[in-house]
Amino acid sequence: MRTEEKTSVKNSVGRLILVALTVLFQIAWIIVLSVKLNNYSTVISLLTSILALFIVLQIYLKRTNAAFKMPWMILILTFPPMGICMYLIMGRLEATPKKRKHFEKIDEKLEGMLQQNQMVMDKLQEKDKAVANQAYYILHSGKYPIYRNTEVVFYDDAAKGIAAQKEELEKAQKFIFMEYHAIEDAQSFQSIRDILKKKAVQGVDVRIFYDDIGSIGFINHDFIKRMEADGIACRVFNPVAPAFNIFMNNRDHRKITVVDGKVGFTGGYNLANEYFNITHPYGHWKDTGVKLTGDAVRSLTAMFLEMWNAIKETDEDFGKFLPEITNEQAEKSAVSGTCKGFVQPYADTPLDDELLGENVYMNIIKNAKDYVYFTTPYLIISDEMIRELTTAAKRGIDVRIITPGIPDKKLVFEVTRSYYGQLVDAGVRIYEYTPGFIHAKQCVSDGEVATVGTINLDYRSLHFHFENGVFLYDCDAVGEIRKDFDRTFPMCEEVMEKYRNKHTASFKIRRCVLRLLAPLL
Repeated sequence: MRTEEKTSVKNSVGRLILVALTVLFQIAWIIVLSVKLNNYSTVISLLTSILALFIVLQIYLKRTNAAFKMPWMILILTFPPMGICMYLIMGRLEATPKKRKHFEKIDEKLEGMLQQNQMVMDKLQEKDKAVANQAYYILHSGKYPIYRNTEVVFYDDAAKGIAAQKEELEKAQKFIFMEYHAIEDAQSFQSIRDILKKKAVQGVDVRIFYDDIGSIGFINHDFIKRMEADGIACRVFNPVAPAFNIFMNNRDHRKITVVDGKVGFTGGYNLANEYFNITHPYGHWKDTGVKLTGDAVRSLTAMFLEMWNAIKETDEDFGKFLPEITNEQAEKSAVSGTCKGFVQPYADTPLDDELLGENVYMNIIKNAKDYVYFTTPYLIISDEMIRELTTAAKRGIDVRIITPGIPDKKLVFEVTRSYYGQLVDAGVRIYEYTPGFIHAKQCVSDGEVATVGTINLDYRSLHFHFENGVFLYDCDAVGEIRKDFDRTFPMCEEVMEKYRNKHTASFKIRRCVLRLLAPLL
């Protein structure tokens, strides 16, 4: 049952409704105009059909998953005016050339500040060649190094994570960076806001950054004014506008806190009441996160600076936050035995052709020797991911996936369940978290490697959104993540028998329809 109370802070749902109605009106106007013109002129109708065919061919030639392309191709060919309009708004992965160049300019400036310590990579090569290959892939595709000399603490509950964050925020002396998909100016955030305000008064550079769609149900643009009145710099990513905007589909789904460049936090939780079980809209909310202390925090700092400057270009010196590492420091970090294991924070972006988040997951599945476990709030995956999961199960790997027992979006939940049959028939074990909604995005394999971050097993996370995660190898935290799975499985219902060998005509038709909807959600 819902137990939350209405917040006194106004949200932007009204603005969202207005924007949605405005865009729908534009779509309707274009469709009506197109239909009338098509009826009026055979030539125009022919040109519309040619345009639809051209767009379909463009989609077909894209280097993306066939399951993503097919629904759009069917929609455009069946209803050309409507299909073309919807695809231009919702279906295009690529941003405008101008937006791409803007990000590339920032990334070029940051890239030189994230250098791989070759001694660390050589040490990893000696320990495990397959893991080193994964690290090499992340480095060369995402430009994020792998580090040693970094302590990792895993939090099996979001409330524990946020409590640790508050402790570190209190210690800040130079800067605080916070980037979140969703912020609710309510009980969960109030104590954080008080700390940020106090630190700003002390002269600490405090910045907070949120996604407009992610936070639109919680706050409105007055939030920025309130933050700035407290001395806190605040920006919003990709504000919703009442007009066609291809970039609107790309949201900032990252969750990052950095304190003085020394301590960083990331994980699945946003800064809103439900994530910490202050309110219970979907039963018990299960989320996780990690705290990094040491060299690997540099990458989290760079991720924040990229997005912060992508909204409003500045000439600030990134070196203030990412000081140059001397050869002596690099050598010390490479051989340091104070922190066990290897840590590689990474970020995924929809602005390139590299599906980094999905490929990291698939590489872990490919390299699994005994088991690989996932938690995800949504399970809407590509044919490639299905093939990796099912092939792993067929070669004897214990493959398990935990999804929610109580959904936050019923249609998405039904689409998630439409994937169960194909997976369980191959031996993948599916569990639904009965106490409520599991929002954690994590993976562990063989007690050796793990990831924790923001990346769901769904099309939006893997194709459309700006995301981030942390790849871990040979860290004590990997064992803690495995223990979290072991504690969570008994709280779940295994649903294999419900979906095994379901081949009735009605089930197949329903699954087919839901699968066609999947990439559109």
